[in-house]
Amino acid sequence: MTSEKSGFDQNYSDQSFWGKISGFALSAGKEVIEKALWLYYAAQSPNTPAGAKAIIYTALGYFIFPLDAIPDITPVVGYADDLGALAAAVAAVAIHIDENVKEKTKQKLKDWFGD
Repeated sequence: MTSEKSGFDQNYSDQSFWGKISGFALSAGKEVIEKALWLYYAAQSPNTPAGAKAIIYTALGYFIFPLDAIPDITPVVGYADDLGALAAAVAAVAIHIDENVKEKTKQKLKDWFGD
């Protein structure tokens, strides 16, 4: 696999991810943010192979892309397309979402949403 990016993964950067997720956590909702964090932390793991990371970065790139199928500012359904993309990526890389990833996610969700 080459190191070149194509598609939505070109939109991904750690800075844009954290900017989007921290700015929209409450409006996006816990389910969307949980999946995004699972993917983010799985991508940070040295045990996650490059192919899985490509899937993750494509989904996260779509999530942070400002112009998507359903604008995120649209009430109620604005994050439905993001949730679909994140859920598909989670299903594809589920084996790499281990207890360490889930624990980091749980702690971050607690910071943002409380118990």
